[in-house]
Amino acid sequence: MNIIVSGSLAYDRIMDFPGYFSEHILPEKIHVLNVCFQVNGLQEKFGGTAGNIAYALTLMGEKPGISATIGRDYHTYFEWLAKNKISTERIKIIDDEFTASAYITTDQADNQITGFNPGAMKYSSALDFDKLHPKKTLVIISPGNLEDMLNYPRACKARGIDYIFDPGQSLPMLEAKDLTQAIDGCRVLISNDYEMDLIMSKTGLNEKALIRRARTIIVTLGELGSRVCSSDGEIRIPAVKPKTVED
Repeated sequence: MNIIVSGSLAYDRIMDFPGYFSEHILPEKIHVLNVCFQVNGLQEKFGGTAGNIAYALTLMGEKPGISATIGRDYHTYFEWLAKNKISTERIKIIDDEFTASAYITTDQADNQITGFNPGAMKYSSALDFDKLHPKKTLVIISPGNLEDMLNYPRACKARGIDYIFDPGQSLPMLEAKDLTQAIDGCRVLISNDYEMDLIMSKTGLNEKALIRRARTIIVTLGELGSRVCSSDGEIRIPAVKPKTVED
């Protein structure tokens, strides 16, 4: 099976502030806010939905490809993908933009201030569906370029290509009609429990109605595991507990 993961590629730049934001933000001056937080250091992680999903699939023995955009600072990310034997063949380089980046600062109370630059993610990855074998391809459509999230489900259905739809954090930006159309005909719909409530609220469809549109629904429940729902019923899957030193 040829698995292609559509979504985002991003650098996550993570910083720890050795204090509390509340000690430096004055409520009565919030309308003229101008503060600087000196952090302990910076860690750069390889993020983005497409990168994370492709990496997870690789750990499970699959050989996925990525359909996404990346900026002119792509070299470090490509080196990491090559190290993990993940193909970059379908990744589109946008020379006029930087790669999407999240700048996350966390204080001692776990409060966070995040700045996000979409950068290259503003552009479509322009996946050529005509070069894909309909019966030997599975496309995973995850949060990323909004145009791709709307168009790729239509392209898959027009060519008889199975796809998994994971709207995730892009749900607030998807109109109810577009969300319903993307779900209708997908092989699997994936969400967490909060996102499932949001999907039902936006579309006006309950879970049974959604199952009639998607062959399978997977709802993740954090430490409670996940639910796998289909017309045949529901299966509960417990969370995998991390091993301790004693184990």
